[in-house]
Amino acid sequence: MRFTLLAAIVMLSQATMAQTTVPINVERAKVNYRLNCQGCHLADGSGLPGVVPTMKGLVGNFLKVPGGRDFLVQVPGSAFSPLSDADLAELLNWILATMSDEHKAPDFEPYTEAEVQRTRRRLLADVAKTREALINSQRATSPHLQ
Repeated sequence: MRFTLLAAIVMLSQATMAQTTVPINVERAKVNYRLNCQGCHLADGSGLPGVVPTMKGLVGNFLKVPGGRDFLVQVPGSAFSPLSDADLAELLNWILATMSDEHKAPDFEPYTEAEVQRTRRRLLADVAKTREALINSQRATSPHLQ
């Protein structure tokens, strides 16, 4: 009886963990980045100084401040992209993993289709002002940020 109960608990916990894991199809994410992001943010995510913000080495920092996670879904390039909610979640997870993995919060949870669906339709009133406020919040906790 104890073995059966223990086995059931283990199987349930594995099923729960499987639900929170969001797989990334790397090739699809790369193609979606090339088609939807690379034109402005460049192949390496470095952007164009003074025109297009860099993602390389910095984008993960948005996850460390309140509102930053939503911001990454709500910026016009994300919110208005032709990608499905599932593909946008996958793309954001790929960007974070490849361009700023070391800057993500230790308790980072991958974006999900449901989260993107809820968030991307709440549009930002002023993208630049929101970004500036989020960066100022980041600087308050991590002064080394530019």
